[in-house]
Amino acid sequence: MDFSGIIPAIPGLWNGMLMTLQLMVLGVIGGIALGTILALMRLSSSKLLANIAGGYVNYFRSIPLLLVITWFYLAVPFVLRWITGEDTPVGAFTSCLVAFMMFEAAYFCEIVRAGVQSISKGQMGAAQALGMSYGQTMRLIILPQAFRKMTPLLLQQSIILFQDTSLVYTVGLVDFLNSARASGDIIGRSNEFLVFAGAVYFVISFSASILVKHLQKRLAV
Repeated sequence: MDFSGIIPAIPGLWNGMLMTLQLMVLGVIGGIALGTILALMRLSSSKLLANIAGGYVNYFRSIPLLLVITWFYLAVPFVLRWITGEDTPVGAFTSCLVAFMMFEAAYFCEIVRAGVQSISKGQMGAAQALGMSYGQTMRLIILPQAFRKMTPLLLQQSIILFQDTSLVYTVGLVDFLNSARASGDIIGRSNEFLVFAGAVYFVISFSASILVKHLQKRLAV
């Protein structure tokens, strides 16, 4: 095993890591935003909204992420052409980002829903007695407490998304793993670069997991 070729390839690997982190951060932000909306729909008294959100969650939790990425990359341009009547190219980055947001939203939805349900119902009744609307109660009282409780779970799901970003190789997007593979193939050291990439993923994920456990203990107190 010769790892000497990794040092000259660090600039390219760093660019790949930036792509991975960008996908993860934007995917988490979009996934939490959409997941929160879905969670409120599932908790709604409207059966129609609850069934729509429930169907969305069950569907995306029943299919592999790789299929979602491929579908958005290959099928969305045809849908846009049917809607607009024009060829609208969808780049690999955009298709992967939308796929991550929509896929992760199903998981974030369940996390947010559990967080909201963990808050005492008496607080909702007290807020309504003070004349606050449902939207004000959720925005000012329920959701802030719920997000504090579910922060460790949100971070844990973010770690999973960080690992799942490696699937973007299927549409040719150069993330950290893909850049490591390509760099290794160029100099004929694929095994060394893949071992290095695996070590980087492990260190980042393991360190983040320790942070999550520490945060769980702190929030529990």
